[in-house]
Amino acid sequence: MLEQRYRWKNKHLRMHVSVLDGKTSPTILLKNALYLNQTFRQWMRANIWIYEDRIVYVGDNLPARVENCEIIDCTNEILVPGYIEPHAHPFQLYNPHTLAAYASQFGTTTLINDNMSLIMNLNKKEAFSLLKDLRSIPTTMYWWCRFDPQTEILHEEDTFSHSNIKSWLEHDAVLQGGELTGWPKLLDGDDMMLHWIQEAKRMRKKIEGHFPGASEKTLAKMMLLGADSDHEAITGEEVYSRLMQGYMVSLRHSSIRPDLPKLLDDLKRMGITAYDRLMFNTDGSSSNFYEQGINDQMIRIAIEKGVPVMDAYNMATVNIARYYGIDHLHGNIATGRVANINFLSSVENPTPHSVLAKGKWVKRDGENMDVYQPINWDDYGLKAMELDWKLSIDDLQFSMPFGIKMENSVITKPYSIAIDASGDELPFDHDECYFTLIDREGKWRINTLLKGFATKLSALASSFSNTGDIILIGKNKNDMLAAFNRMKELGGGIVMVEDEQIVCEVPLKLAGIMSNLPVEDLMKEEKRLLIELRERGYVFNDPVYSLLFFSSTHLPYIRITQQGMYDVMNKTVLFPSIMR
Repeated sequence: MLEQRYRWKNKHLRMHVSVLDGKTSPTILLKNALYLNQTFRQWMRANIWIYEDRIVYVGDNLPARVENCEIIDCTNEILVPGYIEPHAHPFQLYNPHTLAAYASQFGTTTLINDNMSLIMNLNKKEAFSLLKDLRSIPTTMYWWCRFDPQTEILHEEDTFSHSNIKSWLEHDAVLQGGELTGWPKLLDGDDMMLHWIQEAKRMRKKIEGHFPGASEKTLAKMMLLGADSDHEAITGEEVYSRLMQGYMVSLRHSSIRPDLPKLLDDLKRMGITAYDRLMFNTDGSSSNFYEQGINDQMIRIAIEKGVPVMDAYNMATVNIARYYGIDHLHGNIATGRVANINFLSSVENPTPHSVLAKGKWVKRDGENMDVYQPINWDDYGLKAMELDWKLSIDDLQFSMPFGIKMENSVITKPYSIAIDASGDELPFDHDECYFTLIDREGKWRINTLLKGFATKLSALASSFSNTGDIILIGKNKNDMLAAFNRMKELGGGIVMVEDEQIVCEVPLKLAGIMSNLPVEDLMKEEKRLLIELRERGYVFNDPVYSLLFFSSTHLPYIRITQQGMYDVMNKTVLFPSIMR
C-alpha cells in the first residue's frame, strides 16, 4: 500500500520508469488529448500515459508496448486536473467516506479535511487507523490539525493534550494547523497556541486562519504570528486587505455564506485581475447545498462572472496544490502526478462526464462506477450511540433570567425572558422554545429558552452538535421526552415529534454525529427535515449549522457550552451547567 504522501516504494518507481523504457505497458493510454497545461497557460494536445495511480508521461510519444492497456481516443475530449477541496468539514451529517464518494462524481478528487470530529469523538489509535484505511479509496484525503475545540468543553486538557496535538501535527497526512477559531486567545497572549503554530511552521505546514471582520491591523498581527491563509472574506475589500498583508485568500461559497458571486463582482469592480493567490472552498456545506456540484460549481460561477477560464480552473486545482506544497502530486496534468483527471464536454462546463481518481474510473460517461467500497465503522469506535440513562421531565426545568435569541442561522444574542415558562408547554403564538443541552453521558445539563428558532415546533432532539452532546428544542416537554427516547432507539440522530407522533427523523448511526447513508440519500432526509422545520417557523438557511454552532464560541455572542451559558466577548461563564 502506498504511503499517504505518495512516497512510492522503490519497486513502484522502477516499474514507472520501465513503462518509458518499453518494458512494461501503461495501464491506460489517453491519445491525442486536449488538456489544460498550467505551466504554459495553454490548452495543449498530448498523449498521456498512466500506470496504475500515476501519470508516467505527457507528450507527443506513444508507448512501445500496449498489451492489456486501455486505449482511449481523446480527440474530442477536454481534460483538466482533478479538483481539490481545501476546506472540507467531512462530518456535516455525511461522513468522510460518503463525502469523498459523492464529491468524486463532480470531479473533486482530493479533500483537505477538518479533524475536529475525529479528535473530539475518537481516541488517537482509532482516528489514525481510519486515516490509514481511507488511503485505499480513490479520493486522496489530507487533514488539518486543530489546536482547540472552538467551544468551552470539560476536560479540554485531555482531548487537546500536548501529546494528542503533537501526534496529529506530525502525521504525514496533515497539511496544516487550524483553522484558528481561537485566534483572540492568541492575540491575548496564549503562548501554547503560538507554540503549535511555530511547530507547524517548523514542519513546513500551513496555518489556516478564521478572521471574520478582522481589521487590517489584526490581519497584519496574525500574519506575523504565523497565519498563511484565510477564508472569511465576504467583500472584495476584505479580499484586497488580505492579499495586501500577504495571505493566500480562499474564496468561499457555502450553505451559510454563498458569497462567491458577490466576491467576484467586487474583484471586477476593484480591478483585481491577479488570481494566483486565490483559491476556492465550500467550507463544509450541508449536503443539500452540494446538489448542483462542489468545486465544479465554483468554477462555473467564476467563468460566468468573466474570470479567465484558465484562472477559474487554477483556483480549484494548481493554486491550491502549490500553496500546500503538493503540486508535484496534484493540481496539474504532468509526468509524475497522481492520475486524477476530469473529462469535460466543454471548457465552459466544469462538471465532468468521466473522472479518473488515482487511475481508477470513478465516473464513466455519466455513470457512477460505484468503486468506493463500504467500510466497517465499528472498527474505529463509530458505533451507534448507547445511552444507559433516562431523561425525565425534571431535567427540562430551568430558572434562567435570560435566554438566547437567534439573529441568523448561527449567531445568537442574549434576551430577557418576559413570558411565563414555568409549565410543561408553551403556546404557538410566539417564537420561543424550551432549549436543553445535555451531556451524552447524562452527567450534566443546561436549560434556557431559545427565541427565533421556530414558532410551532413541538419537539426536536438532536445528537448532532459541536460537542456530540444532545440538544432538545421545543414547545412541549412531553414531546421533547418522546423525541429524545426515539433518538435513543435510533442510536443517535435528529428526531421531530408532534402530538406524540414522529414527524421526521434523520438517523445518525455513526456515534450519533454522522450518517452512514450515501450523500444522495442523506439529501432526501435533510430536505424533509428542512421542510418540516420551515412549516413550523424556521426562517433561516441551514438548520444543520444552527444545531452545530449553538456551542461554538468562535461566534458571538452567547453560546451554550458544556461549561454553561458562555459570554464570548467577555470570555466568561454566565451560568454554569448543572450536574444531574
